[in-house]
Amino acid sequence: MADLQDDLHPAAEVGRADEPTSPYPAEAVVVAPEEYEPVSDPDDAPLTRARAVLAAHPVADGYSGLPWALRRLPWYDLDLGESAVDADLPRLRKGQVGAVFWSLHLPEGPDGDRAVGATLEQLDLAKAVVAAHPEGLRPARTAGETADARNCGRVAVLFGPAGAAALGDSLSVLRSLYALGLRVLTLTGATWAGPTGLTRFGEEVVREMNRTGMIADLSYASTPTIRRVLTVSKAPVLFSRSGARALRPHPANLPDDLLTEVGRARGLCMVPLTAEQAGPTVRDVAEHLDHIRALAGPDCVGLSGTYDTGSAHPQELADTSCYPRLVAELLRRGWDESEVALLTWGNVQRVLRGAHFTALTAQQRRPPSTATITDLDG
Repeated sequence: MADLQDDLHPAAEVGRADEPTSPYPAEAVVVAPEEYEPVSDPDDAPLTRARAVLAAHPVADGYSGLPWALRRLPWYDLDLGESAVDADLPRLRKGQVGAVFWSLHLPEGPDGDRAVGATLEQLDLAKAVVAAHPEGLRPARTAGETADARNCGRVAVLFGPAGAAALGDSLSVLRSLYALGLRVLTLTGATWAGPTGLTRFGEEVVREMNRTGMIADLSYASTPTIRRVLTVSKAPVLFSRSGARALRPHPANLPDDLLTEVGRARGLCMVPLTAEQAGPTVRDVAEHLDHIRALAGPDCVGLSGTYDTGSAHPQELADTSCYPRLVAELLRRGWDESEVALLTWGNVQRVLRGAHFTALTAQQRRPPSTATITDLDG
């Protein structure tokens, strides 16, 4: 399956992201925008190598709070640059970001019908921001659309994650949100995905997410919920903001046993670039990436900028323009360029494709679920 097959290595080396032995049909054939030869001169700086790798394999950023940050601004221009945010278009381009997930999480935490309405407002705002910047941003819903946007010189914007409260305990709302473009749902903040794990309705939510193509985000979920979703879900899951708890004892970070399980399930753990979760320096972030790569495998680790969320960021990673510095640190540590390609781009593409093809299969096997929370958990 061709998906950003590059000039860095033969397909056999980077094929882990593309799974050439998969029975799934290719969603898009992507041609890298420029030729690139690996840098072999030992005198060349890792930062130069990092920029060259990112030219072929840009960053797919797993979490951005930009839509919410823009709500408080009376005026902004992401095309020219906006000092009030971390992720305007000049800095996204400088950081060689090719795709970004825009969070629809609600800081004030409404529930019930208010959560549904507030999430729809967030989604409408996010779409309006993309539409107002057509030369720099393009909405995307699939791996193919994400690659197409990147090949056209745009940053692909995927909508989500949103909180589980946005469903209002309704599978019909889940399907409607998916039809409107939402692609990731965080399974926390609902009665059916709590400290004790998934209820029967929660399991039905996961099955219906598989059937529609919605991706489950398990950051901040309880350990019983994580383990049950890994068992129930037929599609790959992701952790939009989770590092290694062995290195930083944060509640959203994952212990080693769960990281191993995530690797077996072919999930994706996206390390947040925040001082609170990863540490105060770029080296601390690299330590998390090293640790997760060792336990879960290079196919199961990604990057989550977590910019424009109000979080403090490590030194040298103040905004989205700084991604080459992180990649340079990884290259200094001996990461293969093929592993960096998976980290920045290939692993997100794999998860998007996996959700899409799981949905195609599930839709042939079962109709839309009409179950309600009263029916199953009543």
